[in-house]
Amino acid sequence: MSLHDDLQAAQRCLDDLVRSVGRLETQVGGGPDIRRVRTDTDHLRESLALLSETAPASARPVPAPEMVIIPDAPYNSALWTDADEEGLGARDRHAP
Repeated sequence: MSLHDDLQAAQRCLDDLVRSVGRLETQVGGGPDIRRVRTDTDHLRESLALLSETAPASARPVPAPEMVIIPDAPYNSALWTDADEEGLGARDRHAP
């Protein structure tokens, strides 16, 4: 597994832990013990977010480049009316 895959797996497990702690909190109540567990899970979430942000760029997923479709039709010749030709200059002037 790559680092990115491991970070995603850890995030999924942490999300499951947060949901489980939430269910426990409804069953047990809001005592100091469950508040400490809730605080610990919040700290874990922040730490994992920091770890994900500082992961090497090679471990982060690279978005696919946007595909540009170039039509097969010829370009409009009016686009090139005042363009210079390489090495020859403008059409109405002589080369140096």
